[in-house]
Amino acid sequence: MLSPDVSAAVNIQNQVPPQNDPELALVHAQLRRLDPDGGRFAAVLRDTIDQLLNGEVTGRYDWKSLFKTEKTHAGTVVEINLQREFAFEDGVDMDYRIGGVDVDCKYSQQFGGWMIPPEAVGHLCLLVWADDYKSLWSAGLLRIAPELLNGGSNRDMKLTVKAEHRGKILWLWRDAVLPENTLLHMDPADREAVFAQNSGQARLNELFRRAQRRRIGRNVVRTVAQQKDYMKRVRGNGGSRSSLRREGIIIMGDYRAHQEIARQLALPVPQEGDFVSARVVRSIPGDSRPSAVIDGGTWSLAENGDAVTPAPVLPAHTSSATTEL
Repeated sequence: MLSPDVSAAVNIQNQVPPQNDPELALVHAQLRRLDPDGGRFAAVLRDTIDQLLNGEVTGRYDWKSLFKTEKTHAGTVVEINLQREFAFEDGVDMDYRIGGVDVDCKYSQQFGGWMIPPEAVGHLCLLVWADDYKSLWSAGLLRIAPELLNGGSNRDMKLTVKAEHRGKILWLWRDAVLPENTLLHMDPADREAVFAQNSGQARLNELFRRAQRRRIGRNVVRTVAQQKDYMKRVRGNGGSRSSLRREGIIIMGDYRAHQEIARQLALPVPQEGDFVSARVVRSIPGDSRPSAVIDGGTWSLAENGDAVTPAPVLPAHTSSATTEL
């Protein structure tokens, strides 16, 4: 028999707001309208975790390295950052007003660990969860009632939702993909090799050399470089792009021309602030590998047995999808 949590994940597409709670239905519809695919929510959660890690200053990339006080503060930072992203009005009794309805926001890094204060009983709660180790996140709505809550003895009288009642959460998104924390999920030997380098530039070069064919976000670059001009270290003119070209490695950014090359090579497409590195070789007639026209030639992804040849020069940034990096 499926647990309530698994059942919620399986049946999310079939969930409908209860007819006896029009406020719940209204808030659910409003949030889905503001963020149909969950991309804005996911970006806020990724940025919030990275904000807490503060990699540029600390070099941290692992949630476990946070101090207890920082972990405790995470819920407040998520609440603030969601309000900034979606411009929610301040609530009267709760955190937000969404569609004229008071909504409290509760975040937990442990699924089911949302701490519900006594004053939230009777109100709607936006329950948010993200796990950097699983690269997953969820967000749902629940009208808080006393019978849904576990007993507790903490000093502020906050309670958790009983496991058997989590199936009553009206999910907005369930087990959606959280943008990957590349450093956290790298092979430990590769990660050690990156941080063993003596300079920010050398560390970035090693990162793009060892973490090929996957998205590398701006905050990963910031953490590895640990320098104010970290984005400059990626570009040409002495950055990783020019340094690794002799090794046959191209580094695509979020420019439209670069995104199209990534699509043609069947690579992850870099989104805003992302980079994707890959070693390429000139295509051979009859080769079945995906290919892309770059710098006047046709190129394919290199395989282990392919000889190393200098990479082509990527297109200029004039057709950028976002601000030039």
